[in-house]
Amino acid sequence: MEPARPVNPLPAAVIALAAVVFGVEVLFTLAERGLLGGPGGIGLRTRAVENYAFFGQALDWMVVNLQFPPDLMVRFVTYPLLHLSFTHAMFVCVFLLAMGKMVGEALGNVAVFAIFFGASIGGALAYGLLLNEDFPLVGGYPGVYGLIGGYTFLMWVQAKFLRQNQLQAFRLIGLLMAIQLLFGLLFGGQKDWVADVAGFASGFSLSFLLVPGGWAKLRAALRRR
Repeated sequence: MEPARPVNPLPAAVIALAAVVFGVEVLFTLAERGLLGGPGGIGLRTRAVENYAFFGQALDWMVVNLQFPPDLMVRFVTYPLLHLSFTHAMFVCVFLLAMGKMVGEALGNVAVFAIFFGASIGGALAYGLLLNEDFPLVGGYPGVYGLIGGYTFLMWVQAKFLRQNQLQAFRLIGLLMAIQLLFGLLFGGQKDWVADVAGFASGFSLSFLLVPGGWAKLRAALRRR
């Protein structure tokens, strides 16, 4: 009989997403140090943001003109793979690995991709439609908050099965938003928290549609965790 593994392996979708985020950031870091493509590589991050980040003005233009060119639509799913610094990317990777593992083990690899990119799209729509920001939306936080929404959904369902207070499932998102609000008050910053909140709501909502095999199987999966 095969011995039990002390630690469950990470779901393949989580590894893939983290590898892409980390790989892109390594590419940017090497370019900024002049180790990739000579002097022309130093502006690689800036050019990538210009070409693949999400801009609210682009969404406004699409809505007004009812035109949706592929080079603008693709930004909904490329912006979460770009980051403004190495630290920015590493924090996203840490949350991605932690939240993605729990969501992937309960809901599966397809759900991880669907929630991450679905939340990223939801976050971008909220950022573009509700705000009038010139600064682009860049980074995987809306997608990560979507995975936090998926994790919250799992805890909400588990509390329901155990007849506990389901509001306790929202403690993590409440704590994170309180920290984000505090940092915003102390240091200022962009209003990308709107995209994060929308990402959380999108991830939580999508989880209802992604339960594999129905509620009975989800309950069994939560009991095994």
